[in-house]
Amino acid sequence: MTATTSALPAARTTGAADPAGSVRRRRRLPFSPWHLLLVPLALTFAVPLGWLLLSSVMSDAEINRFPPALWPSGIDLGGYRYVLGNAMFPRWFANSLIVSAVTVAANLVFGSLAGYAFARMRFAGSRLLLGLMLATMAVPFQLTMIPTFLVMKKLGLIDTLGALIVPSLVTPFAVFLLRQFFLSLPRELEEAAWIDGCSRLRVLLRIVLPLSRPALSTVAVLTFLTTWNDLTWPLIAINHDTQYTLQLGLTTFQGQHHTKWSAVMAGNVLTVLPVLLAFLGAQKTFIQSITSSGLKG
Repeated sequence: MTATTSALPAARTTGAADPAGSVRRRRRLPFSPWHLLLVPLALTFAVPLGWLLLSSVMSDAEINRFPPALWPSGIDLGGYRYVLGNAMFPRWFANSLIVSAVTVAANLVFGSLAGYAFARMRFAGSRLLLGLMLATMAVPFQLTMIPTFLVMKKLGLIDTLGALIVPSLVTPFAVFLLRQFFLSLPRELEEAAWIDGCSRLRVLLRIVLPLSRPALSTVAVLTFLTTWNDLTWPLIAINHDTQYTLQLGLTTFQGQHHTKWSAVMAGNVLTVLPVLLAFLGAQKTFIQSITSSGLKG
């Protein structure tokens, strides 16, 4: 009895005091201390986006007024009507959507195959090949754009959407990220499938890829963002306005109609909207992939 009675106060002091203390701390600060830093930082990034949205529903007189108006006196959709009334704008949007969709699909297919090979298969020179592939990520685009242009010219793809798709069919980042995620998966699942007679390709399709949805979503989102926002390479490879992407077309539109600021702001809102929706839709899987892909090297 003495041992049990002496153990009860100790259990009360160690087990019951900590929850009470945590409750008191939550009452003092009902959120994580990191929010004190993250909330102002998030607001800093949100201010330009908010100003872009407000400016898109202002009239040209309000935008050009000095000092500028911080809030629209009324909702003016003239900029959106001007942009959507432009005959080339839907074509530019479709071109960007085609290039981004094909590039994302190609990176998911080829990146999965290459990433799984580097993660699970050992062959002569695999580590050297992986190192060389990752080293290309350090090469600036300014050094490769002229050779890439010459290759695309030899293939007859200049001034076509193929010139924007072929150089980005597979990226080293997609291969590396998927390889890191595949390394974090337990081998026992694949070994059980091999015992049942599955080939490597079937194991990849039936077991590995369904478990790799966070990494696949991350590759898809980041590839979509990079391709959708690309301006430099389309500016080099595309000459005719019917093949313009949205970013390139919006730049020329902005140069031709620099006084129509409401249309410029509306065009930028329509350009940013797909990117924002794609990121918000995959935010959870994006964070999950970044945290899990760094478990094993």
